[in-house]
Amino acid sequence: VQLVESGGGLVQPGGSLRLSCAASGFTFSTYGMNWYRQAPGKERELVASISAAGGSTGIADSAKGRFTISRDNAKNTVYLQMNSLKPEDTAVYYCNAWVGTRDYWGQGTQVTVSS
Repeated sequence: VQLVESGGGLVQPGGSLRLSCAASGFTFSTYGMNWYRQAPGKERELVASISAAGGSTGIADSAKGRFTISRDNAKNTVYLQMNSLKPEDTAVYYCNAWVGTRDYWGQGTQVTVSS
C-alpha cells in the first residue's frame, strides 16, 4: 500500500488549495479514505472522511463549509478541496486508509496559511 499526497504549499488567508492523494497497492474503490492534519505541537486530527463509493462524507466542525472531500475511483485518487483558508489551518496534511488490519499513512504535505 502506498499513499502519496501532493498539492500543499503557501497560501494567503482566504485562499484555496486542492490536495491530492494517489493510492496504490490495494483495491482503492472498496475502501473509505481519510484526511488528517497535524499542526506543530498539536495532536493529529481527523479533517475529512469519504466512503468507498464516495456517497458518504464527513467533515470536521473546524472545516465544515470550507473543505470538501471527494474521490475519483478511476484514478485511485482522493482529494481535499480547501477554501477560505485560515492561519489555523496551517499543518501537515496526511492521507489515511485502513486496509485489512493495518492503518496506512502518506508522507504528508505541508499547508501554510500566512500573509
